This record gives sequence, C-alpha cells and structure tokens, in this order.
Amino acid sequence: MKQFYSIAELIAANLPDLPRTEKSLDNLARAKWRGNEAMARQVKGKTKPVWEYHVSLLPQSAQTRLLIVHSAPANDDKDLKAQEKKAFWQRYDALPAHQKTICETRLRTLQMADELERAGMSAKAAVLMACNKGGVEKSALYEWRRMVEGVDRQDWLAALAPNYTNERSRSECHPMAWEYLTSDYLRAEAPKFSTCYRRMIKVAAKQGWSPIPHERSLRRRFDAEVSAAVQQLARKGKEKAKGLYPAQRRTRSHLHAMQMVNMDGHKLDVFVSVPWSEQPVRMFLLGIQDLYSGKIVAWRISDSENKETVRLVIGDMVERYGIPDRIYLDNGRSFASKWISGGAATRYRFKVREEDPEGLLVTLGIEPRWTNPYSGQSKPIERAWGDLAENISKHPYCAGAYTGNKPDAKPENYGSRAVPLDGFRAHVGREIAEHNARVGRKSQTCKGRSFDETFQASIDGGAIVRWPTAAQRALWLLASEAIRAQKGSGEIHYHGNRYWSRELNQHAGKKVTIRFDPDNLHGSIRVYDLKNALICEAPCIADAGFDDQEAARQHARRRRDFQKAVAAEKAAAAALSAAQLADLLSKGEITAPQQEPIRPKVTRIATGNLALKSQPAGDNATFEDSFSRALSRVSGDRAVIQFPQGDRSGK
Repeated sequence: MKQFYSIAELIAANLPDLPRTEKSLDNLARAKWRGNEAMARQVKGKTKPVWEYHVSLLPQSAQTRLLIVHSAPANDDKDLKAQEKKAFWQRYDALPAHQKTICETRLRTLQMADELERAGMSAKAAVLMACNKGGVEKSALYEWRRMVEGVDRQDWLAALAPNYTNERSRSECHPMAWEYLTSDYLRAEAPKFSTCYRRMIKVAAKQGWSPIPHERSLRRRFDAEVSAAVQQLARKGKEKAKGLYPAQRRTRSHLHAMQMVNMDGHKLDVFVSVPWSEQPVRMFLLGIQDLYSGKIVAWRISDSENKETVRLVIGDMVERYGIPDRIYLDNGRSFASKWISGGAATRYRFKVREEDPEGLLVTLGIEPRWTNPYSGQSKPIERAWGDLAENISKHPYCAGAYTGNKPDAKPENYGSRAVPLDGFRAHVGREIAEHNARVGRKSQTCKGRSFDETFQASIDGGAIVRWPTAAQRALWLLASEAIRAQKGSGEIHYHGNRYWSRELNQHAGKKVTIRFDPDNLHGSIRVYDLKNALICEAPCIADAGFDDQEAARQHARRRRDFQKAVAAEKAAAAALSAAQLADLLSKGEITAPQQEPIRPKVTRIATGNLALKSQPAGDNATFEDSFSRALSRVSGDRAVIQFPQGDRSGK
C-alpha cells in the first residue's frame, strides 16, 4: 500500500473525517502535519515542489478508507487467472502446426497417467507406464505436471505450449552505418538492397564505422524493424501504400433508381475520322450511370470533355428518366464549370463571384458531390468504363483503328484505319445497350438480373422521381453565356450579332445570362438574370445596308411604334398632370394675409456703391435728386437719406 499522499490525492479519495476542499485540508496540514519531517516531505511536482504526508497522520477512518481503495479487491485473483488463461491461449495460437502437435502429445501422456492412477494403480507405476507408452522420460512428465499446476483442465493444452521467445539477438552494427543503409534503400528510385549495402561498406571504410555485420543479417534486421507499409510508401509511392489498407465497401441497396447518379468521361482508344479535322482523333465518351442499378442512363461522344457536352448529357438524362437528387462527379474543369455547378455550396474550383449565374445542377435542384479522379470506389462508372472500353475499342468493327491503351501496347495494324464518326456513334450506342441488357450481374441490387431489369423494377416498385417542366428544358437545350447588356438600350452584343427586346431596358449595363442555340445564332435568344429567372426572349437585330431606304423606313416605323408605346405607358403611369398635382396639394389650405413692411423710427445711412447713375439736373429735377448730387461731390460716396413723411419738395 502507498505510504505518502499529496493534498490532491487525499481530496480525490473523498476520505471521511477530513476537510473536503484543498484549501481547508492544506490549512490543516500546515497547522498540524508539517512539524514532523519524517511524516511530511516535499517532492518534485510538474511546476513546483509538492507536499506529501504519511498515511499515519490521517484519522483511523481515513486510513481504513485508503486501505480499501488502494488494496487489491477480492476478485483480483479471478481477474489475474483470466489474464493468465488468455496469455496461455495466445501463446498456443502463435505456434506452428508441428509445435501444436507436440502439445497434444504431452496432454495425452498426462491424461493417461491420471487415468491409470484413478483406476487403482500407484502414482509411481502410473507415471512409469504412461512414460513407456508415450516414449518420454519421467522427468519430462513431472515437468509437464508442474506446468499445468493450478490451471483448469480445459486449459491444459494451452498451458503445455513451449514458451519460446521470439526475440533474436541482432548482430551489432554501427548506428551511422545502419542509418546510411536504411536511408539509401528507402528512396523513390527503389535501389536493390545489395547495391545499398556495397555503398554503405565503401562509406564505412572512409568514416571508420565499425562493426558492420553481413548483408543477410542486416537484411533480416531491416525486414524485422521496417514495416512493409513503410517500404511500399518510400519505394513505390503513396498509391501503392494506400492499397495496403482495405478499401471501403459501400452498399447501394438502400437507394432507388434515379435517386443518385454518377458522371464521368473516358477517352476511347479508337481513331475516328471527323469532318472538322484532316487527322483522325480519339473521341471522349461522357456518360451518367444510375447508382442503384448500374445502368448507363445517358451518354454522348465528343472530341473533348467540355461544358456543352456535359450539359447535353445531363439534359438527355433529365428528359428521359427525370431529375436525380444527387450527382457524383470529379472536380474537372468541364464538370465544375460555373455553367454546370455555379452557385453550389461545395464548389471549390475557379474564382467564385457573387454575380456568377446559377449552374444547371443548382437550377434543377441536383446536389453535386465531388470525388477523387480515377477512384473506382467513389464513382462506380469507372468500373463500367473498363468493360465498355474492351467491348467498344476491341470490337471487330474497330479493327485497324484500335490504338492500344498505352504507348507501348500498340497493335501491329496501328493507324491503318479510322472509323467514320456516324458509324462509330451508332457502334457505341449498340454496345451501351448491350451493356445495360446483359443478364447475370452479381451486384447486391441486381442479383443475377441485368441493369435494365433492375432499374425498371425499382421504377415500377414506387420510386419517386422528379420530372422537369417545359420551362426547365430550355436550361440544357440551349448553350449559356454570361454577358453584360449595353448601356442605354440594354441590347446584347454576342459574336457580332445584336439582340434586343424592350424588357432589356431595365437591365442596361447589368450582367445577364443568355441561352442560345449554337447552330442558330441569327435566331432569338433567351435572356435570364443571374438567378436564372427569365427576362425575355430577344430577337436578333439584322444589320442594314447604308443605302437601303426600305430598311431605314421600317426601322424608323418600329422606333416610332416603340416611342408611342412608351408614351402610352408613361401616360398610364403618370395619369395626373402637374397642374392637377398642384391643385390637389393646395386644395383646402388657408391663404396667408399680406403683411405691411415694418420700418424703424431711426434709419442709419447705408454706405457703399449703392447710388444710381448720376443724371444732369433739369427742370423736373427734385430737391431730393439735387441734394444727393451735392452730397456725393462733398463726400465722394453715395448716401441715402430717409426723409420724414410728408412734403418732400424741399421747402
């Protein structure tokens, strides 16, 4: 039992007849316990010295409580016996088969001796007979009896296992030599161990490192001390090391058809002749797979992974099968384009601006989830590409056009032929249809059925799938672009064409989203705000010849019609004239009485250049004018004099 305790330990033990707070107990210890140096001592603590006190200083009830807390409980023997039993069986399970056979032979010999003794034979004679039949010495049997002494009968087999140690003494090696060898071997270039050992011997001779064991000894030590995972990571990369950890196995049985889908692209290993290029090209296959059934629900081929093709594939899926709740795709430039996933909360590609338009997925209410590229666990469609690449590229139809799946795997007839684009598109369609209709699928959801049958069974079983409206179809049938409307009229300039409608006046100088048919830029475009609310459908404004008088007359007539319509709207919006507004405002108000000017009794002369232009005195000149002229000659400044009321003739 422990003899000395700190204040914190005594409080934690919740002892009777002692204060229950550290401060109170510390005060008691200062007053009564610290006087005896043999019973109170200071030991090193984490930050400062700590006082500890002998158990004899405590009240008897507190000592009894400490004895109960810190002594082994009554069932400790049982726990120790269970641990010993567990250790026996762990040691037995680690033995090879021939060692387990030895344990069984020992057990049979012991059981034979016990049975003979219970049958009435003396103990000495029973041991002698059992040893003769077992072919062992008596000393060995007595040793085995000692090994099973106190052990339950059912555990004798494990207790009789030989207790060999797995630790082997290693040959001594200079630490710097060992460090040089391991550092050289654990490199990405993956040199051979023998080569690293020879280099280490050469350096050890220069540095005087000794002792250096044999190569095989160091190889055994290296394999024992450096795990296989570390060797894989250092020599073969993190992808190989990641394969040492078992992959996650995820079930899809809790889903239903068109609840979640995943999308990806794959570059096909076939040369295709296309109208826009003299050289044959390799086409990309972009597709969407239903996660529940594994069916390819939409696909298209294109010369590159681009946002237009991605948008059309999503549109094909939505138009044929409905709108899923979630889509899994990798964070590539085409899939994470703002036209596809703009406005998504988890979009981490390109610069995000507040004025960016909402992407197609966000507008349709599809939640995008991003995955790691080339990850079959994250996107099951990667597995489907493996099957389709075999069926499409190596089909007899593509003979001579197959390129091989890597540069060093080119076939003998490489580049001898290129399949036409239309024929290749039909070929891909046939192979995808066969892929979906093939029976015998072994996934958890298919259970021997085809992807088509599994998909249809889920749809017929009551799967709830959202369906697009007629207005939503324009979101994927037309290409989209963000553009700023022109100041003034709000007309839109795009690819040399001009588009305008009256509703664009409200959005002049602002950014809008236009959706258009790339093959018909001279038709109308649909204009949306940045939240994908439709503003208008704007027709294309055609240019006219400089001397085309008929076009000028039509333009002038349309402008007059526009002005008349705006004037009519203005008249409807401003129904009251200014005079009517003034009358309504002044109606009922009381007219204020006219006030006479109030003059003071005494007025001072105002100086400054305030006088009128001088006029020559004539017959009609008044006394006041003559006086003013005389006063100006005297003082040089004009003056104004206030005369008293009455006669101003000067008399």
